[in-house]
Amino acid sequence: MTNVFKKLFGGIDLTWPKVIIGAILAGVITAVFAIFPVFRYSSFNAITVTFEVWVFIGIFIIMNSKSNLDSALKCFVFFLISQPLVYLIQVPFAEMGWGLFGYYKFWFVWTVLCFPMGFIGYYMKKDKWWGYLILFPMIVITALSYYGYLNDFFFYMPRYILICIFCACVMILYPVMIFENKKIRMTGAIIGAVGVVAITVLVSMKPHTYSTEVISNGDEYTFDDTYKVSLADDKYGDVRIEYLDELEDYTVHADFKRGGETVLILESPDGEKKEYNLKI
Repeated sequence: MTNVFKKLFGGIDLTWPKVIIGAILAGVITAVFAIFPVFRYSSFNAITVTFEVWVFIGIFIIMNSKSNLDSALKCFVFFLISQPLVYLIQVPFAEMGWGLFGYYKFWFVWTVLCFPMGFIGYYMKKDKWWGYLILFPMIVITALSYYGYLNDFFFYMPRYILICIFCACVMILYPVMIFENKKIRMTGAIIGAVGVVAITVLVSMKPHTYSTEVISNGDEYTFDDTYKVSLADDKYGDVRIEYLDELEDYTVHADFKRGGETVLILESPDGEKKEYNLKI
């Protein structure tokens, strides 16, 4: 396993053609995950919205580069190609069309930052303790993704399980894969493991609740505070009728504990019930 790590993070001849082809493939694959609904709300869709997989790719480029400048240039060019390509491919399939590129501004800022990050990141190859300090912000970014996706996983199992496993593993393994120094590897792995355990315990003790208004009073739905509302299966959460001042009307408010499909039951004062299929 150690030999595999060494090969992956430092043993590959990362030529410019490979960087460019890799950037094109990354852009195409990410766009596919963004376009097709089957990937929505899944681990595969994570690469379209959060950083953890891109961090992995960035570290891979850094560790297989030949110098600080080589690392900085390759990181910058990789993201300069892949990120706009993601949006370009989506344009014909999106209602927003070219308006999608409004989101690229955020990623362009990070693309520019890839140059200094790639330059500084190369110092991890010096195998010094301060190299772990350079790596640590990337682990923190991954930890934030782990926290978010673990919440989503608990909300709608088994969705997001793959990206949760990925984040947890690399938080522990990055120091092992990058450094030769045994003390750095061991210390880094322990810190990563403590982080994984702490986040897992925190999320499991206080699961995410999704609060929203399900329906409002109007032509299709007619009710007030004399009505009763419930879910066919209360494991999905709690619902109640509330008056919203900003709407100046009644709504059905929900605090969902998990995703899935159930039935919303609206009962009038005289006992008449109406049922609505509800997909969370």
